[in-house]
Formats: sequence, C-alpha cells, structure tokens
Amino acid sequence: MPDKTKRATDGEPQPIQADRGASILGPRNVPLERENPDLLASPDTDAGTIPNLKFPFAEARNRLTTGGWAREVTKRELPVATDLAGVNMRLKPGGIRELHWHTEAEWAYMLAGRARVTAVDADGHNFIDDVGEGDLWNFPAGVPHSIQGLEEGCEFLLVFDDGDFSENETFLITDWFEHTPRDVLAKNFGVPEEAFDDLPHDIDHTRYVFDGEVPPPLDEDEVDSPEGTVPESYTYRLLDQEPKEVEGGQVRIVDSTDFPAATTIAAALVEIEPGAMRELHWHPNADEWQYYIGGKGRMTVFASSGMARTFDYQAGDVGYVPFAMGHYVENTGEETLRFLEMFRSDHFADVSLNQWMALTPPELVQAHLNIDEETIAALRKDKPVIV
Repeated sequence: MPDKTKRATDGEPQPIQADRGASILGPRNVPLERENPDLLASPDTDAGTIPNLKFPFAEARNRLTTGGWAREVTKRELPVATDLAGVNMRLKPGGIRELHWHTEAEWAYMLAGRARVTAVDADGHNFIDDVGEGDLWNFPAGVPHSIQGLEEGCEFLLVFDDGDFSENETFLITDWFEHTPRDVLAKNFGVPEEAFDDLPHDIDHTRYVFDGEVPPPLDEDEVDSPEGTVPESYTYRLLDQEPKEVEGGQVRIVDSTDFPAATTIAAALVEIEPGAMRELHWHPNADEWQYYIGGKGRMTVFASSGMARTFDYQAGDVGYVPFAMGHYVENTGEETLRFLEMFRSDHFADVSLNQWMALTPPELVQAHLNIDEETIAALRKDKPVIV
C-alpha cells in the first residue's frame, strides 16, 4: 500500500503492477523512465530475452559544422540493426553536404524545409531537383551526388542499405583532391599545378557539411549534359501519392514499383490515429527499420520460442524489428502517430495475422485457439493494415 500511495501522490513512475513489483529506492532517471513505461513495468505478456529494439537520435553524437549538423544511428548504436542504418541531417540556408558518393545506396525522406539535390550517373546523365517536406530521393550505390539547403534550410532522414554504414566514411571530393599529388591533378585536368594552391586542407572541420550561398532558381542552376538527364528520376513526391485510408489512419507505400530508382529500399509512411494501431503482422522478406516522426506509440515484438518484449517510441526514435518477427504498433498518445517503416528490399511485403486466420479453414483455426464462431465471423479476408 505505501508504494501505491507514493506512486499516486508524487507522480513518479514506479515498477509496480497490482501486487507485483516495488518502488525504486536507489538512483534513477525519471525522465527516461517516463519515456519507457513498458520497460520500467513490462506487460505480463513480455517474456524471455529479446535484444534492444530502440535507439533515440537524441542519444547519438551530433557532429556540428559550419553548414548544419548530422547524427547517425548505425549497428554501432543499435547492434540488432544489421540491414539498415540512418542519418538525421540539418542544413542551414545555403548549407552544402559536399559532393560525395558511397558504397551503399542512399534513400532519404525530407522532414522539413527544402533542398536542392544533384547527381551524375556512370553514363554521364545528370540530375538536379528541388525537394520539400514529404519528398524522397534515392541515389544508387556509387552515384556521386550533393545536397544543399534552400532559402529556409532543411532537415531530412537518410537511410542506407547496410547497418554498418557510417556517414563519416564517405568518399568526399575534397578529400580525394587532398590526397592526390598536385602534378597528377594538373595532368588530369590540363591546368597548371598552381590552380590547386588553395585547396582546403582541414577537411574534417571545413568541408563535409559547410556554409554556402543559397543557390539560384532551379532553371538557372541546371547544367546541360550531352547525354541528357538520368533515365529514372532520383526523386519522388510521396505526399502526392493517394494514401490507403482505413478506419483509424492511413498508409502510403513506396518501393521500386512506384519509385524505380529505389531498388534496394522499400518503405511505408504510416499514420495512426489516437486509440488505433498498426495491426498484428510480420514481414516475410526483410528486417524493418523504423523512424518515428510524430506522436507516441508502443510496439510489442514476438520472437518465437515464447519470447516477446514491449518498447515505447516517440518522435526522433529509431525502432527495429528483426526478420519475420510478429509485431504491432499502437498509438498511445493524443495526436496522430506518424512513422516510417523501411526495408532492405525492392518491394514492400507484410503478412496480416487477421487475414491469415480468415483465409484458413475456420474449424482449423478454432481447433488451435478455442475461439467461438462469432469471433471467426469477425475475421477479415482483406488486409486491415490499421485497426
């Protein structure tokens, strides 16, 4: 009884459920406990040992530069996340993510503001476009590109198709010039060696993401290539896509079917209203890497062998679901829960528990679960997605 009274009067969360648990007597981090109530007092249905499936960008090291900042969540921060890694980046007006390329594909979602992106493929086709909130881009592995903030600056999420990826290990144009003999540069470009006297030297502090002037209007910035533009656009307007609306929310799905440039990453933008949830399901083709854009939610992941664990998420958090593990995502807040589901795959796929049961002979389902005919009749042969 004293524990319950304390819990009610001081407002501090306690690991107590009915007659189980006890109050915390030692050191504690109350703000963190408030953000993770289902870790502090796990539901009775949680069991066994499942690895951590959450890491907030707020706990990632933030690299500050003259042009903005960047922070990343990779396998280093979230060891279970072997398939994908993510970077949250901010560019000031005119701020430049310098000309570079990766050994991994780069998929991006614009969170706020506007930016200009450029790229050139191996056949000499070039690309330039302006992107705003809700827009995507995808640069295949090895394709050189750049990103620059427009008048209002921007912030975006980058996702890479390798959990070991680090944004600090990309191929930078200034870094290559710094590590190439001047006579070789002169010979390559057909100019005197003196042309390279003023190359930047402290690359780590003066480039990567650096301050710049806001570029001119798009039509004034385009460069004509004798080979023309890339055959498939590297950008996609996700919010222009008609969402699948269901009771309790809506979802937009994008993969190589809609966005041919994105052959290694598929995604869904899910919006769940208060009280609703992303139905019980699993993905038969890939791990799921999540990014929470707004609202609050919780997810229980079922890992076979009688193991399950529940996590709480809010804006800025990364979630992860290993291959084929069953899960749901429930809106536990008072505003719309918005998050991205991303997969290292050329297509989006999920299996609905509801639909699986509905399309299985009813007597077989009843024999397993001891449920009545009324419950069987309530099953849906379509895919609810959100309930």
